[in-house]
Order: sequence, then C-alpha cells, then structure tokens
Amino acid sequence: MFAKWPIFRELKTTQTMMLENSRKKYLQLFALAALMSVSLVSAQNYGGYTASSAKKQEAVEAEFLKTVDFSKFKEHLKKLTERPHVAGTTANKEVADYMATVMENAGMDVELYPYDIYMSTSGGNSSVELVTPHRMPLNQQEDILEEDKFSADTTLEKGWNAYSGSGDVTSTVVYANYGTKEDFEKLEEMGVDMKGKIVIARYGGNFRGFKAKFAEQYGAAGLIIYTDPADSGYMKGLVYPDGHNYNESAIQRGSVLTLDYQGDPLTPFEPALPLDGKKKVDRIDPTEAALHTIPVLPLPYGSAKEILGRMQGKVVPNGWQGGLPYTYRLEGGEELTVRLKVDQPKNYVRVNNVVGTFKGSTYPDEWIILGCHYDAWAFGATDPNSGTAMLLSLSESIGKLIKNGNGPKRSILIAHWDAEEHGVIGSSEWVEQMRDELDAKAVAYLNFDGGVSGKNFGASSSPSLKNLVTQMAKKVDYPYTDKTLFDQWRGDKKEPRIGNLGGGSDHIGFYMHVGVPSLSGGAGGPTLYHTNYDSFHFYETFVDPEFKMGGTIEKWTGLMALRMANAEVIPYDVDRYAVDLKGHFASAVEKIKEFDEDFEGFDKVEKSIAVLETNTDILDKALSRALTEGTLSKKEIKSVNQQLIALEKSFIDERGMYYGSWYKSLYASTDPFSGYASWILPGLEYEISLASSDRLEEWDQRYSAAIESLANKILVLAQSIS
Repeated sequence: MFAKWPIFRELKTTQTMMLENSRKKYLQLFALAALMSVSLVSAQNYGGYTASSAKKQEAVEAEFLKTVDFSKFKEHLKKLTERPHVAGTTANKEVADYMATVMENAGMDVELYPYDIYMSTSGGNSSVELVTPHRMPLNQQEDILEEDKFSADTTLEKGWNAYSGSGDVTSTVVYANYGTKEDFEKLEEMGVDMKGKIVIARYGGNFRGFKAKFAEQYGAAGLIIYTDPADSGYMKGLVYPDGHNYNESAIQRGSVLTLDYQGDPLTPFEPALPLDGKKKVDRIDPTEAALHTIPVLPLPYGSAKEILGRMQGKVVPNGWQGGLPYTYRLEGGEELTVRLKVDQPKNYVRVNNVVGTFKGSTYPDEWIILGCHYDAWAFGATDPNSGTAMLLSLSESIGKLIKNGNGPKRSILIAHWDAEEHGVIGSSEWVEQMRDELDAKAVAYLNFDGGVSGKNFGASSSPSLKNLVTQMAKKVDYPYTDKTLFDQWRGDKKEPRIGNLGGGSDHIGFYMHVGVPSLSGGAGGPTLYHTNYDSFHFYETFVDPEFKMGGTIEKWTGLMALRMANAEVIPYDVDRYAVDLKGHFASAVEKIKEFDEDFEGFDKVEKSIAVLETNTDILDKALSRALTEGTLSKKEIKSVNQQLIALEKSFIDERGMYYGSWYKSLYASTDPFSGYASWILPGLEYEISLASSDRLEEWDQRYSAAIESLANKILVLAQSIS
C-alpha cells in the first residue's frame, strides 16, 4: 500500500544500503520505518491533514465528543416549542431572540438578516361545507386531546395552505388520487371534465404545490388536499394519541408556492431586502408572479370521508383506492356539491435569518456553514426544531472548545433560516444576497431540517462530501445498540446508502443555484408532519423518549464541521466525481433507450470523464506527496483551497435549466414535476420526462464542457502543487 509514496521508496533504498553496513543500523531504520508507517496511516485516515496536524485533530475530536452535553438538546427543544411559531409572527420573533441569546452566550458573533417577503402569516378566513344533498360544515382543525395539553393552545389555527388563491366556489367534485402529473393526465384520458369542479386529492406522490398547479391547469375551480388513512392513518397502526399515526382530525399544513425559482415570489434572483433599507430592490407586481388563483385547503380524513363517501361516479382505476371504508369514485355526481371558501390576504412581512459565526483562526474567509430553519406550522417539535435544538447545543459545545484553546481554523457559521415553510424563502434570499461571498468562501453547506426526528439515521450528499459523511459516522456510537452510527446505518450491507439531494429544504439555494457542496442528514422516525400535534409531548412520547439521539447527531455534525474546519487542505472526496458521474450517465442512457432505441450514448461525456479520472489520480498523488512531506507554504495552502472551492462551480451553467433558469446546477436539481424528488443530471432528466431526443446532442456538449472544466481545474491544481 505504500509503494505510491515517494518518501517510502526513498526509505526502502536507504534500508538496503544500511543492511550492507550493519545489522544495528538496519534495526534502527526498521524502527524508524515503523514509526513513519504509523504516521502515514494516521495522515491517510485524516484526509487533508499532515501527520502532525492529524494527531492534533484526533485530540480535538476526542475532546469534542466528551464535551457534548446530551441534556442540552432536550432543554432547547422544550423552549423552542413552547408556542406555535409561524414565520412572520411575534412568537417566531421570540424564538429568534432566544436562539440569538444562546449563540451569543456560546461566544458566536450573531447577525440578523432581515427580508420583507410577500406572504401571509395565517390562513385568513376559510370554510368547507357540503351543500347538497345535505348541508354539513366540515372540521378544519385538530381535536383537543386530554392526553396532550399542547392541543388546547388557543393560538393554534385551522389547517391552511400558504399561497392559496382566494375565492368562494360551490361545485361538484372530482377525485384525482395523489394529484400528480400522471394522475391528471389519466383523468383527462378517461374523459373526466375538471373545468369548474372542486378537485379532491390525497397527500403524497408530489409536492402539494404541484397538485394545485395541475388542478388549475386543468381548469379546476378549487382544490382540497387530505391525508388518506392508507398513507398515514389507522391502516398504518394506532393513531394519535395512542400511536404516532394521523387521527381523523390531523391535518397536514404546508405551502403551495410553485414557481420556477426559489424564494420570495416578487424578487426572483434578487434578495428581498427590507423596504425601509438603504438598498432598494425592484419587485415585480404580484399579478406577474404566477401565484395560484384558485382556493386550496387541507382537510383531515375525518372530513374528507364526508365527501368521498357520498360520491356516485365511476369506480377509480387500480391503485387509486385509499383507506376509507368506501369505494373510491372519480366523480361525485350532480347531486353532491361542496362549497370551498378561502380569503387569505398577503402582504409584505418581515422575516429574519439568524446567523452566528465562530471566526476561524487561520482561514477565516473559508466558511463551513451549518443550517436548519426555525419557523414551523405549529409547535414544530420534529419539523424543524429538532434540528434547531441540536444546532443550538452544538454552538455551545464548540464554544467550550474555543474557551479551551481549540477553536476552528476555518470559520464555522450556524444559520437558522426563517420562512422555509412558506417556500424555502429565508435561505434562498440569503444565498441570493451573499452570492459573491459564497462563490469565494463557502466550503460546504450542511442542512439539518428536522434533523433529530427519530432513531433511524440517514443522509444525502453531493459527491465530494460523501466520504466525510460516512467516516464521521464511524466515530460516533449509536445509543440504542452496541454499534457505531455507521454500522447501525449500513445494516447488513458493506456500505450504507447515501441519497441524492432533492427538494424541499434549505440546501436548494446553496447546491442548485450557486454550487456549494452540500449534505442533508440526521435521524428520522415517527412524525405528525405539519399538524398541530407535532409538539414536545408527541416528541417525548413517540419520537425519542430517552432523548439520546440529539447528542448523537450533534456529535456526528460537530465532527464533520471540525474535520473540514481544521484540515490544511479541504478534505473533499474529489475521486467521487468520476465514480458517480459514470453511474449517473449509465442510468440516463438506459432511460433514454426506453423511448429511443437508436440512441448510442454520450460520446463527448465519456471522453471527458476518462480525462477526469486521469487528472484526479494525478491530483491524489500530488496532494499525498505534499501532505506527507509537509512542503506546502501558507500561501500555497490558501491557493490550493481556493481552487478546491471552485471545483463544484464547474457544474454551474448560467443558462440554467429549461424548466427554470434559477436552477443553474447541471449536476442536481429538484424534480420540477414533483418538487421533492432528486434529479441527478437534471438537463437529461427533463428530456427523459418529455420522452424527447431533440436536445440530447446539446446536453452532451454542455455536460462534457462542465466535466472538462472540472478536469482542467483538477489538473491545474495538481500541477501547482507539483
């Protein structure tokens, strides 16, 4: 294994000479070789570190693991979830103030980043009722439960969907299954007319905003979305409060904002800076923003059954039947009419990102950014504030390290984003505001939205951070078995599955708009997602009653941050680019051949990946030699890291995607038809979704150019080290 190390080859040559002189000198050299072998192994285990700095880092990480106080997670979670705190409300501002105080006390420099967003802070006035054949108002809010004191909070609201249109419609009903693109196409194929009708669809299958978008495209007058018991209800097990599944009054809230860009709807590509600030930002008129115009409301299945149980049309196709004790039908018939009313005013609302910084001692202008949003639909115990509480505790643990003289060499930023639930708004605005600085300084973004929502560990990551994810998981004990976090995660497999980053959270702007290597991870489990029941009581009863996962995820998170922060050379897994690209293009070719048998592949891409592999190998050897010999000067280290930060930017194409130029990464994007799924090589995935070969030659050129850019940067970097 050491043959590739020049220093070891030199040592072997010297060893031969010594053997010719005396056995004594041979034994001395053997001892030296053994010592150096240990040092080299240590350096190898700490990618980006010299042998001496690896030893120091090992001590820092050991100290950090001892520093984590498991009780702090529970303390912070309890405080954060005392009251419902929707973005833009006074209660959410109080949460922001609490977080800022905790971070300041930990020694962080804390800054607020305010924005004025066009949005609503409540559902306004709304109602749903049966009109014929019998008048019946339908319930829109969770029941108050004796077992859960939080359910009686007087500030809790009825279910609502942010960015719903306003309207008052009475009409007949059409059932659209999950309301996916394919479901609406199927309805049209079956001759079901949706014009002027109220569509009812169940949650699941795609982002709720696309259900509204497709309903409006097909002429519906309104949309009702409900959680079906087959997906999360009594068919899955006991319901709340006896179990962790949705009861018949539980309602999933959520935004339906669906644009071809992220963030504030009136300031595409630009930050929605305060209206009373010095710098003015042009805002488009709300009528130009393609917001939904039809009323949209969520219902519990206890209310939805009153509609679905009275429908008299044709029986639904296979796969459309849900879990209610009725035969599901496509249409309700002329005798069944429903009234849907929503009056949801929107205006400019002040939201605030809260960002704390531990300034790096050696490389302050290289940033490791950790984040989670803090606004919630109600109490937000699992989503998002389990992640918030973990990051607050982490800020305290790192603060203790700094007091003991072990502060990070790179700056560690911990960000708490506002208005994520309305459409990933706070983080997107910050990315747009800080675009130039992120291009130059951002090493990585680590996202922990709802990061401690259970006991099942997992992660998704960009290629260059995957090794970091797994290696740090090997250093943390899983609290409920005698395994490490890594071994618990991988189960009976050699390696765990690391997912690809999709949509729905705050990594989007960092990774898909400006090209910062990103990951999202933590522990999942039971959740009453976006309901009024996602409270501290629910968490301590069903999610993690022992409160051991908060400290566990904090350890993993802190190790990743510290490992990146203290390395001389940023420890990206550069090799992974070629490995993953090969697999992704092979998968894309298979999909294309399903509709184009004559397609022969991406010739330019194949050639560019081959060059990438060669250049990556050259860089590996150059870096290994430089770190082993410790020959890099401070100036050279700075240059190397600047070049490493630039690698991911190779996939940023200013033309962006055909479905939305805000999405500039050629490598990854959200699925524009589902909103949640990950699209790797999104340019190709879009053509595949259209079953079109028309632009494949263009994409071969664009992708090969990006890969060639990456390969060239890697070669230049290797040559600068050599």
